[in-house]
Amino acid sequence: MVGDIKLTFIRKKINALELNPPRVLALGFAGLIILGGILLNLPIATKSGESIGFLDALFTSASSVCVTGLVVVNTGEFWSLFGQIVIICLIQMGGLGFMTMATLVALILGKKITLKERLIIKEQFNQETMSGLVRLTKYIILSTFAIEGIGAILLSTRFIPKYGFIKGVWFSIFHAISAFCNAGFDITGNSMVPFVGDIVVNLTICLLIIIGGLGFSVYIDVSRNKKFNRFTLHTKLVLVITLILIVISTIIVYLIEWDNAGTLYNLSIKDRTLASFFQAVVPRTAGFNSVDIGKLKDTTVFITIILMFIGGSPISTAGGIKTTTFGAIVLTTISVIKGDRDVVLFKKRISQEIINRSLAILSVGICLVTVVSLILTISEEATFLDLLFETTSAFGTVGLTRGVTPSLSKFGRVLIILTMYSGRVGPLTMAFAFAKKQKSKLNNYRYSEGNLFVG
Repeated sequence: MVGDIKLTFIRKKINALELNPPRVLALGFAGLIILGGILLNLPIATKSGESIGFLDALFTSASSVCVTGLVVVNTGEFWSLFGQIVIICLIQMGGLGFMTMATLVALILGKKITLKERLIIKEQFNQETMSGLVRLTKYIILSTFAIEGIGAILLSTRFIPKYGFIKGVWFSIFHAISAFCNAGFDITGNSMVPFVGDIVVNLTICLLIIIGGLGFSVYIDVSRNKKFNRFTLHTKLVLVITLILIVISTIIVYLIEWDNAGTLYNLSIKDRTLASFFQAVVPRTAGFNSVDIGKLKDTTVFITIILMFIGGSPISTAGGIKTTTFGAIVLTTISVIKGDRDVVLFKKRISQEIINRSLAILSVGICLVTVVSLILTISEEATFLDLLFETTSAFGTVGLTRGVTPSLSKFGRVLIILTMYSGRVGPLTMAFAFAKKQKSKLNNYRYSEGNLFVG
C-alpha cells in the first residue's frame, strides 16, 4: 500500500516535470548542448584528427546553442568540415529554438503536434494563446530560411571571388546563418576585419543581425499592417529603441575612436563610418568585429558592455535583457520624474505587471553579471574591465571578447558556460516564472501600506 502511494507520488512529479514548459525548454537546451559537446569531442570534428577534450567541446557547443560566439580555438583553422557543420547546425537550432526545429521534423514526417508540444511552443514564442501556433512556427521557419538564403547570395558575391566557388559558397551560408542567428561565429579566421571597408559584406551582415534581433512577432506585424501607426505597441517600441541605439552608438563609436590608431584612425572617412556602424550593431548581439576589439578605448568598451547587456528584442535570435525591457524601465523612470500617474507610450498605458517584470529581469541580470565578474577576478589573470566585458558578452549571448576566452581556466570556462546558458534560457523563461508566481499568490486580502524612504 505504502509502495503504491510512493509510486503514484513519483508519477505525479514526473508528469508535472514533463508538463512544465519552462523546465522542458531549459532541459531541452541543456540536452542539445551536451549532444553538441559529444559530437565536437570526436576526433573527426578537428582538422588534426585529435579530440579537443570534452570541456572545450562543451564550451564550443554551449556557445553555439546559446548563439554566443565565444570560442577557445579559431573556428576556421581548428575545426574540420564536420566540426563546422555541427557548429552551424547547433547555431541554427539554438537561434530558432529546439522546439521550432522539433516541430519542423514533425511536420516533415507528417506527425501531429500534441497539446503538450503546443504548450512548449507557446512558452518559447511568448504567446498569450495557443491559437495559430503551428502556423506561426511554419512562418518563422520559412522566413528564416528565406532571409538566410538572401543573405548568403549577397555574401557570395564577395566570398566566391575571394575564396573560390565551393569555399565561397560554404563561407556565405555559414556566415549568413551565424549573422541572422546573432551567433558571431566566423570561419574567415579573423571575423570581418578583412572586409572592414566592404560595403556589401558589412551591410549584409548588419542587416541580418538587425532583422534576426527584431523578433518574429515584429516581422508578422510589419508584414500585415505595413504602416507604423497600425503597428502594435510592442513593434513600435522595438523599432524605436533599436533605431535609437544604433544611431547613437554609431555616432559615439565614431567620435571616440576616430583618432585611435588601433581601430579607426588609419581608415578613410567612408571606412570609418562603416566600421563605426558595424561596431554599433554587432554588440546586439552578434560577436563579429571589423576592428580589433582589444584596442578599443575604455570608453568604447564600456558603451559596448551596455549595448551587450541590453541585447536584442523578445522572441528573436538575440540575447540580453531585451530592448522592450530597457524601454519599459526608461519610460517608467521618465514618468516618475514627470510625476505622471501611468507609464504611457503611443497613447497606450504599460501595465504595472510588465514594469515589475522588467525591473526583476534587470535586477537579476545585473546581479548575475556582477557576481560572475567578481568571481572571475579571483580565478583569472585579467583586468576587471576585460572580465566584465567577457561576462556581459556571455550573458548577452554576444561573443565579443578582448582576448580573455582562450586563456580562461577550466573553472572560468565552466562559469562562462553557465553564464551563456543562463543568458539564453533565462530571458526566455523569467517573465513567465514571475507571472506564474504572481498569479499563484493572489489572496483575498492585502496588507496595509507602510512608508519607506528611497532615493
